[in-house]
Amino acid sequence: MSELPSVSRRLLLGGAVASGAAAVGMAGPAHAVPAAAEPAPGRRRGQKSMIGVPFDVHRTVRVGVIGLGNRGGGMVMSWAAVPGCTVTAVCDIRADRATSAADRLVAKGEPRPAEYGGSADSYAKMLRRDDIDLVYVATPWEFHHEHGRAALLSGKHAVVELPVATGLRELWDLVDTSERTRRHLLLAENCNYGRNELAMLKMAHDGLFGELTNGHGGYLHDLRELLFSDTYYTDSWRRLWHTRSTASLYPMHGLAPIAAAMDVNRGDRMTTLRATATAPRGLADYRARFVPRDHPSWKETYVNGDLVTCLIETAQGRTIRAEHEVSSPRPYSRINSLAGSRGIVEDYTGPAPTGARLYLEPDHSGHAWRDFNAYRKEFDHWLWLKVGDDAANNGGHGGMDYVLQWRTVQLMRAGLVPDIDVYDSAAWCSAVPLSAASLARGGRPVEIPDFTRGAWRKPRAGLDSEPTDMPPVP
Repeated sequence: MSELPSVSRRLLLGGAVASGAAAVGMAGPAHAVPAAAEPAPGRRRGQKSMIGVPFDVHRTVRVGVIGLGNRGGGMVMSWAAVPGCTVTAVCDIRADRATSAADRLVAKGEPRPAEYGGSADSYAKMLRRDDIDLVYVATPWEFHHEHGRAALLSGKHAVVELPVATGLRELWDLVDTSERTRRHLLLAENCNYGRNELAMLKMAHDGLFGELTNGHGGYLHDLRELLFSDTYYTDSWRRLWHTRSTASLYPMHGLAPIAAAMDVNRGDRMTTLRATATAPRGLADYRARFVPRDHPSWKETYVNGDLVTCLIETAQGRTIRAEHEVSSPRPYSRINSLAGSRGIVEDYTGPAPTGARLYLEPDHSGHAWRDFNAYRKEFDHWLWLKVGDDAANNGGHGGMDYVLQWRTVQLMRAGLVPDIDVYDSAAWCSAVPLSAASLARGGRPVEIPDFTRGAWRKPRAGLDSEPTDMPPVP
């Protein structure tokens, strides 16, 4: 998953963290972190909001991929599987990965994409092409801002894996660059397109939970074996983040669906965040039991808490609890719980396929949980009804990867407004640096910037879209 040299100077210097607020957990005194967010930077002359701006119509969406490791290498094939989409260029600093991806596309009957690799600036050479409409970025986190920004400046739209950036200044820079270039940048938040998550969103917007009061989401995933693998995360890039900072490194999978159901940036906004962290015990304990003493990880000290929890408040008086936990033994969960004055839903409470339960008034009584399946059938999002079978055959993570890709291509080919925009992406990802800032201040609240510059007050559509068809393939 990397556009990353074998020994990265960025990693040795602390990467993107060292330039943003996420560095405070390892390198700054608590009093250096302000409780209030810096004022929103002013727009330059001619710079305008991207809210409500549709894509230009594209007969065919031509995709360039930067980063061909685990994530990018898998997603490249499903981009090509979407009707009206073709992969025209692939890039990774390891040239053999670009060749392998191109070979796999040809084996599936697709045209061979142009290949770029072999140096840290290979992506910049790829971006000079005029046959790319959309750039998909799947490099390590510390490069997302650089690669996403470069895509916008080259006149292309960008879909960036989580997080789009790791510092507040970087997030503001992506917002401003999107507004200046008139190109969209969006977070590749596949969990927003999960079947249960979209059904929950529709139920919330139809009032089944009454007045929403709180939600709870997370990314709880035992990654210890993969984090210590010598091959899975190239150059151990993901494990090294646990040596740099105390922060919620990857909260978006749980946070974003709850924020969408609460219409964050569409009538409500996140205003403050305070964070807590447990002691960093899991990775060191796992290493002591399972990792040979001559492994390079024995030179590392892990500082990030095993469980980092963010408590977020909104302008409408709601609360969101977002958790990140990847270094302890536990079954996978994104929690995905939403509650209001008339009911509650809780996901990940039982066996597959849904493991969800709910309780709604006036339908239910007796203080007994009920099964979610019947409600999911009634409130199944049109995207899953339309492309669910294709998603099962072409996408990972239960099909939600493909739904995200299919919808992105459809939006571009039909000339529609994106479901997720740069303001959503920045707000959701701001939990990374803001959690570090809060923890550096002893868990005290910090303000969340308003990346919309006041436009959050106006309700507008998002993931609760109306059914539309994919335009016919030329």
